[in-house]
Amino acid sequence: MNQVSAFYTGPGELLAAIGSALDAAGVDRTTLRPADLAAVDEFHIRGRRATLEIIEALALTADSHVLDLGSGLGGPARTLAEVTGCTVTGIDLTPEFCEVATAFSEWTGLSGRTSFQVGDATATGLADASMDAALTMHVAMNIADKHALYAEAFRVLRPGGRFVVYDVLQGEGGDVHYPVPWANDSTTSFPVTLDEMRELLPRAGFDVVSEADSSAESLAWFQKMLAKIQREGPPPVTFATFLGSSYAQMTANQVANLTERRIRTVMFVCSKPS
Repeated sequence: MNQVSAFYTGPGELLAAIGSALDAAGVDRTTLRPADLAAVDEFHIRGRRATLEIIEALALTADSHVLDLGSGLGGPARTLAEVTGCTVTGIDLTPEFCEVATAFSEWTGLSGRTSFQVGDATATGLADASMDAALTMHVAMNIADKHALYAEAFRVLRPGGRFVVYDVLQGEGGDVHYPVPWANDSTTSFPVTLDEMRELLPRAGFDVVSEADSSAESLAWFQKMLAKIQREGPPPVTFATFLGSSYAQMTANQVANLTERRIRTVMFVCSKPS
């Protein structure tokens, strides 16, 4: 297991821990909808709102087959499938995440339209031009060879297909404060700058349709989330379920990183030329 997968892998009982927490809170797993799990499976800044923005950018239909590179616990995949009726294949490096994602899809009645497999986002093994659309959310920070990631997305997309990248970039305010939700230190963290992204995506072959910096909204999202927890307490399951005791420090660092512009959140909408 490489260092990145090891960071996200706990003692091996994540699904049981989440199930127990939901049961203790009186949540009926047979009536769950994707939004009910967003506090734990929409593992990216701005959560479900950002996923809905991606859905709009991808212009999906019920016939679309979408690839989620670095699918995590599968929250975005289920949201895409629920909202548009599309089919989503998720690829993730962490076996336990794929296990939990599969179970969550069963709980929410979406296992027929979502599937998750362990794999490398830079070398999926999928056929050329086999996907109508692709996305990656808060994944490339853990990948040193970003050209390989974007080239793989380009390869598996059909001509005219859209690719959305929503990631954390290196800001102008200095080095990132660690730990953060994707790394304990810089040995497994490789954020690039906005200027570098503007070179990487076209170099992989994409036309960049738009870019949107949501850093201010990201800071407001963290502040609102923390204020809600102070008022109401945390939801039954959160990212802390798999990030452990360091999660509070990670959250504080993310607020500082955004405030000091050490990181930026930016969404790129790209297309593969027809």
